[in-house]
Amino acid sequence: MPELLIELFSEEIPARMQQQAGETLLRLLNEALAPLAPQAAQAFTGPRRIAASLSLNAIVPGRTVSERGPREGAPEKALEGFTRKHGVTPDAMTLQNGFWVLERDEPAIEARTHLLATLPDLLRRFPWPKSMRWGTGSSFTWVRPLRRIVCLLDGQAIPVTLAQGEDNGHHLTADAVTEGHRFMAPGPVTITSTAQWAEALRERFVMVDAAERRTVISTTLAELAASEGLSIVPDAGLVDEVAGLVEWPVPFLGRIDDHFMDLPAEVMQVSMRVNQRYFALRNSDGTAAPRFAFVANITPTDGGAMVVAGNERVLRARFADARHFWDLDRKQTLESRLTALDNITFHAKLGTQGERTRRMVRLAGLIADMLGAPKAECERAALLSKTDLPTGMVGEFPELQGVMGGYYARHDGEAESVAQAISEQYQPRGPGDTVPTAPVAVVTGLADRFDMLTAFFAAGEKPSGSGDPFGLRRAALGIIRLIRENTLRLDLVKVFTLAAEALPENLQNAEDLALLPQFIAERLRVQLRAEGARYDCLAAISVGNTDTDIVRLLSRAQALQEMLETEDGKNLLAATRRAANILRIEDKKDGPHEKAPDATLYAQPEERDLATTLDRVEPAVEAAFAEERFTDAMRDAATLRAPLDRFFEEVTVNAPEAALRFNRLHLLARLGRMMRLIADFSQIEG
Repeated sequence: MPELLIELFSEEIPARMQQQAGETLLRLLNEALAPLAPQAAQAFTGPRRIAASLSLNAIVPGRTVSERGPREGAPEKALEGFTRKHGVTPDAMTLQNGFWVLERDEPAIEARTHLLATLPDLLRRFPWPKSMRWGTGSSFTWVRPLRRIVCLLDGQAIPVTLAQGEDNGHHLTADAVTEGHRFMAPGPVTITSTAQWAEALRERFVMVDAAERRTVISTTLAELAASEGLSIVPDAGLVDEVAGLVEWPVPFLGRIDDHFMDLPAEVMQVSMRVNQRYFALRNSDGTAAPRFAFVANITPTDGGAMVVAGNERVLRARFADARHFWDLDRKQTLESRLTALDNITFHAKLGTQGERTRRMVRLAGLIADMLGAPKAECERAALLSKTDLPTGMVGEFPELQGVMGGYYARHDGEAESVAQAISEQYQPRGPGDTVPTAPVAVVTGLADRFDMLTAFFAAGEKPSGSGDPFGLRRAALGIIRLIRENTLRLDLVKVFTLAAEALPENLQNAEDLALLPQFIAERLRVQLRAEGARYDCLAAISVGNTDTDIVRLLSRAQALQEMLETEDGKNLLAATRRAANILRIEDKKDGPHEKAPDATLYAQPEERDLATTLDRVEPAVEAAFAEERFTDAMRDAATLRAPLDRFFEEVTVNAPEAALRFNRLHLLARLGRMMRLIADFSQIEG
């Protein structure tokens, strides 16, 4: 199959847009070239180019196309309009199944012709997040000025042009010429195939594969650090970004001046990452090392001495700024900054950060009472939790919210539990982040998130679709992880109710606030699905269940899952579904059949055996649930399997005698009521 190579060479593309651009290019090519059956598609992205290589057929096969026209007997003008549209006479039409049909033979089309026809439109509608115009004479836009287009089909250039009518398309016409590294190998190079393109660019100091650049960066940085007994602070996001900034990655190590090493490690790391895209290093004991790593885009002729010296000089200036904020902020206590929170708007409908802080203090005290945590310390941590927001360091680096508050609290002489709670209040920030375990930190984190969810729902700012501008889904997942990983026994409805009581009366919307427990339940199902757990078991035990104790719900769901994984559990599920199906059908005829069964009407021992087992199991299950012995409850329920199997094997539910039929349906209804104590088995998948 012929090979197609397309390269779009431009000025520097923002790193964050490159991967998506490569995926989009492949998608659009697969759609536009579908008649040519594209295969083995591969994307390449980098700072100055996105490219794609794929195999496709040499021609679009010819075919016969049938297009149905007006119905037989339709007005003559309808037929005239149809034939005029397709440029044929009525003689070309045939009658098929009461309709006039036009059959046309479409000839085969060469791949070259198809490419010339489809690629200009594909490029003109390419969806960059942000595009720009340049030059004159064309409305064509690109993320940055587009300089060259390579379009090779089986080694031959396809002269795809962006010109359309009076629009000159910036005079861009595809050929077989690209360019190497901007500084180390500038100038054009002729291309003949994808393999030769990649090799020719490598010879000109360009790695076309982003994955290779990422590997080179990670590997060489780790080797450089290990050579000095150090390690790189893991930062996959920064590796991805740097791989999108350089075409020829050349890592180096620089030195941090000793007089900056008393700065908090987080300050140094964030300053290096945000301002300069530098990597932080640490010693074998985990402490910050007086070294940093960076990746150059050239191979210096002097071994890198000048490049390293220049980056060290830049970093000294950055750390001098951080030092200024660090020293200035510590001249004022966190408590003295409380009044400043009244001048920071939290949300137009919800007031200031000061008002929010007062709500959090109240809620932290209430949650502390529920969990047995030290109330005074929890309230103190909540009171000071947002006071680092007005500091210079957080103003410069918002990523350090909470972290700096913890440092400043220790400097002010606050209790260690309070300082720790302030620094950990936003944890977990994401799926891979650790969860606080210290009681004061846990309570502070819960108070923050419960207040946030309650306030924003009350203000009508619920997430919709994929939109979640205030991070409420993340806050809900934070609550779930804090509760699950610390095994906390909290009634969510009660906490949400207490949080809502502190809101202004005009925001205490019962309808919106009633959605909060379900919102948490949905996030819990999402988390279980991500973990590979059976979220259908959680759904089954949640139907008709007003319990919002996450630990208890998950314990019940786990016990149900374990039962369903046994042979007895699988058969009991099948039998329960069979009983439910029978009742559903018969209830439509003359139901419902909810009366208690009459023991004197049992005509077969299997009926009596099932009823006797229910008499024993039902109270045992109720007692086990009351004592939260969920595994025992499921084990007791599983003993129904054998008598239920015998019942369906030997007993005809729809007996010809009406009294027997009704009584047996009443017995199945009793079984259904008992099983609903455990779960709604219709929610179980499979």
